[in-house]
Amino acid sequence: MNIDASRPLVAVLGGGAAGFFGAIACAEANPNLQVILLEKTGKLLSKVRISGGGRCNVTHSCESAAQLVAHYPRGSKQLKSAFQQFGVAETITWFAQRGVALKTEADGRMFPTTDSSETIAQALEDAARKAGVRIVTNISVDEIQPLPTGSFSLNLSGSGAAKFGDTLLASRLLIATGGNPKSTNYDWLRALGHTIAEPVPSLFTFNVPNSPLSELMGVSVPHARVVLAGEKLQYEGPLLVTHWGVSGPAVLKLSAWGARRLSELGYVGTALVNWIPTFTEETLRPWLQQFRQENGKKTVAANPQFGLPQRLWRNLTEQAGIGPELRWSDVPAKAQNRLLELLLRSPLAVRGKTTYKEEFVTCGGVSLAEIDLKTMQSRRVPGLYFAGEVLDIDGITGGFNFQAAWTTGFLAGRAMAEPQLVAV
Repeated sequence: MNIDASRPLVAVLGGGAAGFFGAIACAEANPNLQVILLEKTGKLLSKVRISGGGRCNVTHSCESAAQLVAHYPRGSKQLKSAFQQFGVAETITWFAQRGVALKTEADGRMFPTTDSSETIAQALEDAARKAGVRIVTNISVDEIQPLPTGSFSLNLSGSGAAKFGDTLLASRLLIATGGNPKSTNYDWLRALGHTIAEPVPSLFTFNVPNSPLSELMGVSVPHARVVLAGEKLQYEGPLLVTHWGVSGPAVLKLSAWGARRLSELGYVGTALVNWIPTFTEETLRPWLQQFRQENGKKTVAANPQFGLPQRLWRNLTEQAGIGPELRWSDVPAKAQNRLLELLLRSPLAVRGKTTYKEEFVTCGGVSLAEIDLKTMQSRRVPGLYFAGEVLDIDGITGGFNFQAAWTTGFLAGRAMAEPQLVAV
């Protein structure tokens, strides 16, 4: 690959959402630059392609930056000004200008109208190609050496390195290599003088090996509350029973907000599920008493209440010791109290976690205190920029992590395109 020594070169590390967005923004803002995107693996935009079950949850419908930041367990305060510069509306416009229309679903998640992640991946690749971004795969940057001139020397390896030799000189550098659960994989960034918030997994499901719900795989409840016993952690939302435990937005979002605490606990604890969170013990007890008086001849197990699925209701009545033929009028007080307890606080013994649908999100990364969030430039190393999940930023499920990638990538790309940049 020919390098024009007379033109400044900007290198982008990482062929994911943030890296592509940064490279495109930089190349579009300053066509005089040579923008080269380097990807360690042979695959580009792999997370984009698997997101949302192959549909790509691009962003989330939020009217303001204040609304948006409420969905980030890490980075919410710092991101507000960044989202005011490039937020949801700007993301929608960006894709629309490149021929991709987005639609909003009932829960606020936004997808391409094609319901295909390939639409998003293709739009990014086309935009990069049109802007003149050069993309190289199977190339690793083993060491970054800041030079006295303010530029960088990148030591390369991998089959893609043959295009440049062992070294590439860059006037500016964007690191968008994503999150990683292993702390040692951030050592190369520590070597540049950056502090790393210790990485732990976020957005995961709960393993419940001896679950009383094990026969209910596939059963879902649109509104449940999950509480971690003995902790202040809780979240409400749809809940899905799986063959390994429980999943769904209620669990995933709880795992995001409690990522560090759950790591400290070794992913062991008791999850208490309230299947009817609009009720409390004070309101449920009299409701049950009145229902029993008015429907005494009905069998309990065969008549689900509160809109709960038949299979779940039958399971809860069995756990409460209520036989399949027992009528409401014949339910012993002890069994009724047990049913009330299970409706409000079904205990599930959590013993581990499982990655959600091949997606992973990391809590941790480069400390935001060391980043200028207006430009995404390092406060420690001039000319060095960061974007995406390599930063200590993560959102809950629903398109928020991609929005952070688009925003930080765009701001970094525009900042790197400033015309005072010179060739090295």
